Amino acid sequence: MEEKITAEKIMDEKINLVAQRIKVSKHLVFFTGAGISTESGIPDYRSQGGIWDKFKPVYFDEFMTSKESRIRYWEQRLDMEKGLSVSKPNKGHKSLAKLYELGLLKILITQNIDGLHQASGIPQEKIIELHGNTRRVRCMSCKKLISWKEAKKIIDAGNKAPVCSCSGYFKPDTISFGQAMPVEETQRAAMLSSKSDAFIVVGSTLLVQPAALMPEYAKTAGAFLAIINLSKTPYDNMCDVLIRDRAGDVLKKIVARVVSD
Repeated sequence: MEEKITAEKIMDEKINLVAQRIKVSKHLVFFTGAGISTESGIPDYRSQGGIWDKFKPVYFDEFMTSKESRIRYWEQRLDMEKGLSVSKPNKGHKSLAKLYELGLLKILITQNIDGLHQASGIPQEKIIELHGNTRRVRCMSCKKLISWKEAKKIIDAGNKAPVCSCSGYFKPDTISFGQAMPVEETQRAAMLSSKSDAFIVVGSTLLVQPAALMPEYAKTAGAFLAIINLSKTPYDNMCDVLIRDRAGDVLKKIVARVVSD
């Protein structure tokens, strides 16, 4: 019983500290990964039972050079849509949206491609998507953007690998294996991470580069660094606060503390 009380007290102190740093921050940055969206029913990519357990990844060069690979890619995307189409922002997403409403959240950097942060109410201009967004579809030649619904209409009409009017290949606006990271987004994320005074990681193992460098940029520049994640990360020993718990539960408690104080 005493151990439980001690654990609860430690957790309460951590939540209080993060809440206080959020309140006094002038340049608050949140960084989110798959761990915040798994609570909306979206599987992550790398863990057991994740997306790559089910699908063999289609590399970018395969997509660009083989129609068969493009068809396989789109078949995988259609299967993913079964879950994406019914997913909704959870209390973790909503908690971050509340911080934005309060004028505290300045920028959100995410590795996620599901669009749930936008659906929760955070404007697109406040979100840096390092790995793109699967709700958009881009032509690989002329760079034209269309919605997922528009792409689905092309597929339903019989084209299993949608093609643009310029003859370029349509592809969900996400980063595939072997595809270059978006330069502008990556540079902007690095710059804002370096300027942050509080940097809070939620639901990321911080293993995928160059996204995983963002907390290092922040900490090196003197920012308060907190990590909320169920599993270990390479930054656990250098962060100021480490919370091993579910993202939604923790964020809801943090925001409640921010509002009540």
